[in-house]
Amino acid sequence: MQTAEISLETRGSQVFDLTAEAATFCRSLGDGLLSVYAPHATAGVALMELGSGSEPDLAEVLERLLPRDDRYRHRHGSRGHGADHLLPVFVSPSLVIPVVGGRMALGTWQSLVLVDLNQDNPHRRVRLSFVSG
Repeated sequence: MQTAEISLETRGSQVFDLTAEAATFCRSLGDGLLSVYAPHATAGVALMELGSGSEPDLAEVLERLLPRDDRYRHRHGSRGHGADHLLPVFVSPSLVIPVVGGRMALGTWQSLVLVDLNQDNPHRRVRLSFVSG
């Protein structure tokens, strides 16, 4: 198994494109499965189209689903931080992507992203693991 870790600063945005880093990681690995995991209680990974307005649409949907107010029992941190802890219920902290010939088998418009609403912790890691198959 091959592994790597991506470290990033997430301050100022909610969606972070990981596609290029993951593609570089997979480039020489052949056929198999890429596991992508965000080891955080307040972030998730997803496949989505970028640059077409999807990012603000996602922000709007997440605001409707997880309003940033004081309704949550989990109340430490910034206002609405309880919502951050519910995000992984909707945006999973892990996913698996098929890799064929060293290339992620993504759809035409799919990008691999980290979704992070947490304003209290701008330091994030994403773990990549490749299993040959």
